[in-house]
Amino acid sequence: MEQRKKIPAEAVDLYTRYIHGEVSRRDFFEGVKRYAVGGLTATAIVDALMPNYALGQQVRKDDERIKASYETVSSPNGHGYIKGYFVRPFSADSRSETPAKLPGVIIVHENRGLNPHTEDVARRFALENFNAFAPDAVSSMGGYPGDDYKGGQLFAKLDPAKRLQDFIAAARWLKARADGNGKICATGFCFGGSMSNTLAGQLGDELAAAAPFYGGATRSEDVPKIKAAILIHHGALDRTLAEGYQAQEADLKKNNIRYEGHIYPNSVHGFFNDATPERYNKVAAEQAWTRTIEWFNKYARGAGA
Repeated sequence: MEQRKKIPAEAVDLYTRYIHGEVSRRDFFEGVKRYAVGGLTATAIVDALMPNYALGQQVRKDDERIKASYETVSSPNGHGYIKGYFVRPFSADSRSETPAKLPGVIIVHENRGLNPHTEDVARRFALENFNAFAPDAVSSMGGYPGDDYKGGQLFAKLDPAKRLQDFIAAARWLKARADGNGKICATGFCFGGSMSNTLAGQLGDELAAAAPFYGGATRSEDVPKIKAAILIHHGALDRTLAEGYQAQEADLKKNNIRYEGHIYPNSVHGFFNDATPERYNKVAAEQAWTRTIEWFNKYARGAGA
């Protein structure tokens, strides 16, 4: 069997800049050509870098262990409403006449809308016995369009202040559900990691815990408002965010916030995303997932709650 050729790190970085909207689609495809050496074609590099959502799926949408639905949440201070994907373990409602009251997790996508990977992560949380809700920031623009680049273009047109209010509304909706235990956590990736940190600063004691993945820190002026326990995940090769962690940690320490931070070796931005194999680091992703589940269990239903 022919060994898969390694994609240059510079090409992976170019892809990261492309999906963050820092370079255009045209410039991305033109830039990839520079790395078409050693038997690698530009087409092969692009194919390897683009997400493969079927490959990254761990829990099928029709898995019998879950109950899933698309819900619409009113957001009068935001864009009017926000839709999202709600998932709950089937067992929570099947073992007795009284539904189990579970802690909730709000899962925030990257900067391109609610794509299949984020929905899959929501299903994974449901199998860990949480109520999981993954809102779609571009709901008011018709929702995730089935293409990450187009989703990113829609995302860029959103009013940031209204977008924040949409996620606050989604979090409060999840917290208020009758089948919840009144405790909610937040996690997310890139933009979603930043939003998790932002929600911690906005929601105060309404949020039990947060586990941001490679996200920007809570604004310094909002850190004193944090009541949640914060678990931070960064890739060591994601240099800007990894190097910025020291200042974030200092802010958290200064304000006596419960926190823990992990910098994962040999890991780039997006290391958790198994739909993008060139960025995915299996060892780091599994460590981060285990730590996140343990953290949320501790602070949303365990001794730390």
